[in-house]
Amino acid sequence: MDLIKLPLKHQSWLVAAVCMVVDGGFVLLDREPLAQTVIVLVLTLAVDAMLAGPARLSLWVAAAQAAVPVIILISMRNGADANDAGLLIAGYRAGAWLRGGPAYTSLGMLSLSLMACMFLNGYTVLTAVLVAGKGALLPWLVGRYTTARRAYLAELEKQSAMAEKDAKAAVTKAVTEERGAIARDLHDVIIHHVSAINLHAGAARLGLPDGNPKLTKSLRAVETSSRAAMVDLRHLLDLLHGDNSEGARQPGLDNLDELLDGVRAAGRPARLEVCGQRRDVPESLDITVYRIIQEMLTNALRHGDASGVTVTLAYAPDSLTVSACNVTGPGDDSGSVRRGLVGIRNRAAMFAGTTRSGLEPDGRTWRTVVTFPLEAS
Repeated sequence: MDLIKLPLKHQSWLVAAVCMVVDGGFVLLDREPLAQTVIVLVLTLAVDAMLAGPARLSLWVAAAQAAVPVIILISMRNGADANDAGLLIAGYRAGAWLRGGPAYTSLGMLSLSLMACMFLNGYTVLTAVLVAGKGALLPWLVGRYTTARRAYLAELEKQSAMAEKDAKAAVTKAVTEERGAIARDLHDVIIHHVSAINLHAGAARLGLPDGNPKLTKSLRAVETSSRAAMVDLRHLLDLLHGDNSEGARQPGLDNLDELLDGVRAAGRPARLEVCGQRRDVPESLDITVYRIIQEMLTNALRHGDASGVTVTLAYAPDSLTVSACNVTGPGDDSGSVRRGLVGIRNRAAMFAGTTRSGLEPDGRTWRTVVTFPLEAS
């Protein structure tokens, strides 16, 4: 049994019980007359039971413990063993729990009690002082030391907690300032350029003569894409500023239709196929898959032909596979490693995903496949 885990009340009762057993045992072993033994035993058990009382009564407990041996010695003219263990514990309690006048009063009463018993039994002053030092002063000092050490450790823990809190606050402040700087750069530079693209595309479309629907459609797609980029950038700015509201949530798999509509607006067919039982995925993975599909569609627009792109989501009990397939355009060097593919690999690696990309055996179809492990459902 771990005594440290016991409530203080239970521990005090345990200490009192042990003192009663030890002191009572010595009283019975003295083999004094029955009447004397009964009186000494009753007094000893009574004052030892007081050790289970609350700490605020430690002065009165010390007074009772100090009085018993003197009363027994004076009334019975016999220095019978009585409450030796109780005196030690009373001295310790007084040193540990009392402060100021009550603490020193308790020490004085216990010391005088032991010295008086020594004098009445004919011992020298030196012996009386040594007994008082051993039976009263030493336990009292141990109690003081224990309490001071506990307070010192508590202060160290408090200082450590405050230092850790200050360190976390400093890190949080530094991260917030850095996010703010990034947000300012995005707002002042990137959003400015994207806004300019949108305005110029709209002006160019409105300035076109009638009769060129293909170019008008392309410019309209530029406007749509730039507006979508503005929305994504504003989502990122909200996140950098610590706004985690629903409006600041980054797009995920539920927004794939918007991505595909953007590709279709650019004049390329875009198809989405879902295989298996659709299931929820962690929000961070949901956002990552969306960004990977976004990059796949961008690559298909840049390097594919007019036949468009097919995106497939394949749900398995323990994995999610995302793939994109498109026919490469004329003169496209699809075998080269592109920055977009590197970004896809890096995003997938953050979730222990694997990436495969390259030309199919027909030499014209480019396929990119990313597989993420999931907890088995």
